[in-house]
Amino acid sequence: MARIYVFLANGFEEIEALAPVDILRRGGQEVSTVSVSGTLWVESSHGITVKADMLFEECDLADADMLMLPGGMPGSTNLKAHEGLRLALLSHAERGGRIGAICAAPMVLGSLGLLKGRRATCSPGFEVYLDGAEYTRELVTLDGNIITGEGPGATLPYAYQILSFFVGDDVVKAMKDKMQYTHLMECKPL
Repeated sequence: MARIYVFLANGFEEIEALAPVDILRRGGQEVSTVSVSGTLWVESSHGITVKADMLFEECDLADADMLMLPGGMPGSTNLKAHEGLRLALLSHAERGGRIGAICAAPMVLGSLGLLKGRRATCSPGFEVYLDGAEYTRELVTLDGNIITGEGPGATLPYAYQILSFFVGDDVVKAMKDKMQYTHLMECKPL
């Protein structure tokens, strides 16, 4: 079972934070939401308040298999401004740990130099913050230990790809089937 931390800052994008938590927990992974806002209660970019599992100051990231950053504005800017998180991401990357960022959040990785020489995606318009990365325009881009997602519409494929790092393809396929994702991908657009 993988140990995964999802960081929440005021202004986070709900689907990009909570859908991956849901999918990863259904897939048997140990996922904790971590507030970097100084309180367990964090307000999303659309005014939905959620309670994080823990405060940043309370978590020990030494056991982390993966660190994840949801997008949203000003959530991504607030993540970028948190010095403790910035240091944690650098340390985790130095150990070769997996990192995920979606929508506007890859700008946090870009600001730390973690995307230099890599392929990455993000919400259109935020590619200017990918500092040294090749912008792919893909829904999901995996380059080494870093996975990036384009935005809200990419959340499910992003989350299933992350789950596949920790479980077999058969488990991921079964979850996609059970959650009607496979059916969704087979349907014709309206």
